[in-house]
Amino acid sequence: MAEQEDIPKVEDDDVEDTPGYKPPAQKTLDEIQNLDADDESLVKYKQALLGENVKGSGDGINVVVEKMRLVVGDRSDVELDLTTDLDKLKTHPFTIKEGAEYKIKIIFRVNNEIVAGLKYLQKTYRKGICVDKTSFMVGSYGPKPDPQCYLTPIEEAPKGMLARGHYSVKSKFIDDDKNVHLAWEWSFDIKKDWE
Repeated sequence: MAEQEDIPKVEDDDVEDTPGYKPPAQKTLDEIQNLDADDESLVKYKQALLGENVKGSGDGINVVVEKMRLVVGDRSDVELDLTTDLDKLKTHPFTIKEGAEYKIKIIFRVNNEIVAGLKYLQKTYRKGICVDKTSFMVGSYGPKPDPQCYLTPIEEAPKGMLARGHYSVKSKFIDDDKNVHLAWEWSFDIKKDWE
């Protein structure tokens, strides 16, 4: 496995576990591909899931979270580059119109080994108080040269005079083993209009 010891673990209060669910035992990509090599139907199934020539790069971190986008139907996306200085994201809020429907798109790469049970966690704060806590199951992914993405279900920004103001968000991208692949903070302002 690619330097798993260096990946921080998530705090238990951040993740709501599904009762009775136990994450699968970790196996390397080679172990999975060689398992049941004599069963033709399983080999075809694994090729359909992983591709025929899947090979991890063997170097670097396994999961790289590259971008986050705020997707609103009739507007151009607001994009946050998660490969640069993450501290700047906290101090450069973007505007969301009150009551607007939006989705969040996470763009990431899996480089070396299969990662099981990716989750996107988000805690939203207003004036230092947690006003929302959300967890999205992203899924399990094998290594690919191309970026992969996850799109959250539609959410609606709060509306009304009391909802307007500045919000800060703490986000995490974790897996079944509670490895934190990226943690970042960002902010937005809810206003009466987009400007």
